[in-house]
Amino acid sequence: MPAVVRGGRRQNSSQTAKRGAAPRNGGRGRAPRNASPIPGKVAAIGRLDLSPRAVIISITAGVLLLGGVLATGARAERIGASFGRGIDGVTVGMGFKLEKVFIEGESAEATASIQRAVQLQSGQPITSIDLDAVRERVEGVGWVKSARVVRLLPNTLIVHVVEHDRMAIWQVAGRNQVIDGQGRVIPGADPGRYPALPLVVGVGAEQAAAEILPLVAQRPRLMSRLDALVRVDERRWDLRLKDGSLIQLPATNQDAALIQLDEMDQRRRLLELGFARIDLRTPEEVAVRPSSGDA
Repeated sequence: MPAVVRGGRRQNSSQTAKRGAAPRNGGRGRAPRNASPIPGKVAAIGRLDLSPRAVIISITAGVLLLGGVLATGARAERIGASFGRGIDGVTVGMGFKLEKVFIEGESAEATASIQRAVQLQSGQPITSIDLDAVRERVEGVGWVKSARVVRLLPNTLIVHVVEHDRMAIWQVAGRNQVIDGQGRVIPGADPGRYPALPLVVGVGAEQAAAEILPLVAQRPRLMSRLDALVRVDERRWDLRLKDGSLIQLPATNQDAALIQLDEMDQRRRLLELGFARIDLRTPEEVAVRPSSGDA
């Protein structure tokens, strides 16, 4: 009979038969003191070798592995890059590649600049696109106040932009520029494309315009006749009308002065009849100079 191997000891068949025979007392013999409550093969599962020799071997292996990674230097980066390219290739093969980019909220004048800022290529892996980087590039365009970039799998990117509002045309040193509601110049904006915007003139006019323009806009009769708002000494405004008339406003309480003008216009229809100058700088002494034709 062939030998049976258990636990690493070789035994012949006769010894096996003797050890496997039933006890003479009918099976009532006591079990060995060190007998395991579970079969020997199962008890060996999960047993860890925590001997000093095994611990030293594990630590040495870890040190060697770390040293190998550090020793590769740039090669480790190339390995990581190669792995990344492999992942990108898999995603492209699955159809996750950029095919369409939609830009929302842009004006016709700003479209070309925003498209250049996106800097993406058709067919590149859509999952590897850095959305924050795209947003920062788009927000770097002078027209754009804020941007949001959304990825729609499997193949679409949406760029939603909010542009600066166009508040007025600012003229200083003979140059016209478009400004937004905060008085900031919008780079690249062509003033010639916005003939309906009011014209503010002079040093400091761009910063002060946000306060005076809403007051004038509340008065359609005045607004329709307005040619320009001229900042004087960076303190107050002169309103120059299209017929050459001039309205001088005070440095403070501009709304009250415009209310006075409304009352005078209702009584005498000044804005229709014309005048050379109305001085509203002193509320108690409003001076009206007739036009030369009325003299």
